[in-house]
Amino acid sequence: MKTTFNSFYFSLSDKIGKHGVYLMRLALVIIYIWFGLLKIFGLSPAGDMVAKTVFWLKPEFFIPILGTCEVCIGLGLLFRKLIPVTIVLLLLHMTATLSTFFILKSSCFEIFPYEPTLAGQYIIKNIVLVAGALVIAGKYNEDYYTAMSLKKEQEKFTANAE
Repeated sequence: MKTTFNSFYFSLSDKIGKHGVYLMRLALVIIYIWFGLLKIFGLSPAGDMVAKTVFWLKPEFFIPILGTCEVCIGLGLLFRKLIPVTIVLLLLHMTATLSTFFILKSSCFEIFPYEPTLAGQYIIKNIVLVAGALVIAGKYNEDYYTAMSLKKEQEKFTANAE
């Protein structure tokens, strides 16, 4: 039984290893575009929390701009060339999002630090988004882009040689 399970698991993990980062990118694309569109169209359940966090800007102005930025992050993750810039924007966005813990502590926790409200849980889940961004950044690193450039140069050379 254990051998069968291990065989199945290792076979599955090989496939996941090949496609896991792509699936993580796709998941982040979906989350960022979906949540961004909700903000743009005024349908985000996080709208009030955003308005209270960034209280010095008018919510009807700021929330759609924030949503547009989120959609741009989602779209940027679709294009491998844009991933380095997009990851930096995503991490900046997450830093701003996590600031809600400090600005609206009473909205984020029933009892600090171990009993988060629903809003607090919404923010805590962003730790997973940050981890996903770091996994993606680890794959699409300098070596990856150097290899891609080398591959393009080799293709050009091969095409010119024919």
